[in-house]
Amino acid sequence: MKPIAYSGDLERNLRTIIARTYVRIVGSGREPSWLLWDTVLPMLTLSAYVYVYRVMNAPREFTGFVIVGGAMIAFWLNVLWNMAAQLYWEKETGNLEPFLIAPISRMAMLMGMAIGGIFNTTLRALGIFAVGVFVFQVEFLVADPLAALLVFVLTLAALYSLGMVFASVFLMYGREAWHTSHLLQEPIYFLSGFYFPVKFLPFWLQVAASIIPVTFGLDAIRQILILGAGLSEVSLHVGVLVIFWLVLLFMAKWMLRYMEDHGRSEGRLTLRWQ
Repeated sequence: MKPIAYSGDLERNLRTIIARTYVRIVGSGREPSWLLWDTVLPMLTLSAYVYVYRVMNAPREFTGFVIVGGAMIAFWLNVLWNMAAQLYWEKETGNLEPFLIAPISRMAMLMGMAIGGIFNTTLRALGIFAVGVFVFQVEFLVADPLAALLVFVLTLAALYSLGMVFASVFLMYGREAWHTSHLLQEPIYFLSGFYFPVKFLPFWLQVAASIIPVTFGLDAIRQILILGAGLSEVSLHVGVLVIFWLVLLFMAKWMLRYMEDHGRSEGRLTLRWQ
């Protein structure tokens, strides 16, 4: 069976992106209570860190570090569960076949899911920021809004490219990948510095954290929003995020193609029977 040539059908893939984005956005409005609980419950953990820093008489900017980290956790969880696990969930519910036989790019399908997920998660992140400003009196010193926007977009591009890579991994390894992601969730929170700046970690842990794209994006966003840094101060972060984005996008394309080739040759999408 000859692989479908996706590059020549731009209109079809654009419609795929719009359709999958529409489903994600409209679907989130069917259960408004999710938005409330997805904002309120994470704030309990963030509040604990805020009060710990205040008891320790830490500098006031540490409260802002926690709030920004909590907002980025929402995007990380969206990448891990709603993006990476999507194909696995579709297989479990018996809906994977229509996705795979449709004459569309798998990356276009996942990109639509990503855009819809970004929209929904941004609402939750804004809710966390609002609590930080009005409840914990966090002060943001944004000297360069364009730099903040650029870093934010590049961070999301790298994260959701990683989610596309994980989508194939979750599908092919099934429950093993699912349990491994649960196992690594807290270590990633720690290494990426969601609740504190990575610079306070030992050097060898900072090196380990550098393989996670959200580490650079989160640190750059904090410097811009909390410390008032400009684009020149985070130029290294921007360069690294661009490299992450391009490398992960290439890996995602290769993994999706490998998944399809494996399915055609072996008659199954898993690397071993689940």
